[in-house]
Amino acid sequence: MASQDWFDKDFYKILGVAKDVSEPELKKAYRKLARKYHPDSNQGDAKAEATFKEISEAYSVLSDADQRKEYDEIRAMGSGARFTAGGAGAGGFEDVFSRFGQQGRGQSADFEDIFAMFNQGQGGSFGTGGFGRTSGGYRGFGGPQRGADVTARTTLDFTTAVQGETITLQGEDGKPFKVKIPAGVADGQKIRLRGRGRPSPDGGESGDIVVQIAVKPHPVFTRDGLNLRLTVPVTFTEAALGATIEVPTLSGDIVKLRVAPGTPSGRVLRVKGRGVTTSKGTGDLLAELQVAVPTHLDEAAREALERFQEAEPKENPRAEMMAKARR
Repeated sequence: MASQDWFDKDFYKILGVAKDVSEPELKKAYRKLARKYHPDSNQGDAKAEATFKEISEAYSVLSDADQRKEYDEIRAMGSGARFTAGGAGAGGFEDVFSRFGQQGRGQSADFEDIFAMFNQGQGGSFGTGGFGRTSGGYRGFGGPQRGADVTARTTLDFTTAVQGETITLQGEDGKPFKVKIPAGVADGQKIRLRGRGRPSPDGGESGDIVVQIAVKPHPVFTRDGLNLRLTVPVTFTEAALGATIEVPTLSGDIVKLRVAPGTPSGRVLRVKGRGVTTSKGTGDLLAELQVAVPTHLDEAAREALERFQEAEPKENPRAEMMAKARR
């Protein structure tokens, strides 16, 4: 940045903040503008990229306490001053020196500060080394770099994933840290712990810890969104004649379901509010009935079924399917 720009550019105005802005409010303002004008979000927009460069340079100075103090002092000292691109020595500093000359004798020590600010040299960097210097950011435009994210993995049992729990994991530095698992977390989901990752190399915000979740399958229940599913075997007579059966829930309670006479295999019975509970709502328990065919019959059972076969309606249950297949 040319030296003249330190007098012409108002970094506070660029970021839209007051001169007494606090560090948290300064960072908040910068992040809001950076998200709006970031080149990744404005592909091919040269104006947005130029604006992003300006706000990054402004934040680079104002976010550093020493640089901010130096900037404020120079702005206060050099209001209305004009520098030239002249050669060696003190050429072009007349307006600045004239201000100090009006303060009377015995104050020549102030000139040492002025020369220190301007580095006393030809083509030297503006300030004592850090002023105006970028600290990383997008394509070197400035603004502190964000720390790197750290990935962690954990495997949960099905019940813990559904009901939620606070667990303890070990960080890459060997130290334990706690993670609150929200109720209803799904297999493959990621939980992000803001600011718990690696620190920034230049004073920016820290990265995150990203916890990848794997969920063990349950021997009885499966997830279907917020609903829980299970397959419930019923006997042929229960399905044909009707019955009241008991069905387990994930919490360990038992609920009773009414199976209507003539219930076919595959029918789903719903138990309201016994599924997964999250901030988005509560699901149901879905019980799919499957008629269990006996694999072993004693003589009396066989004779009874044969009598039933003779008495049952002579309907072909596959007739409708066969007719549709011919269409």
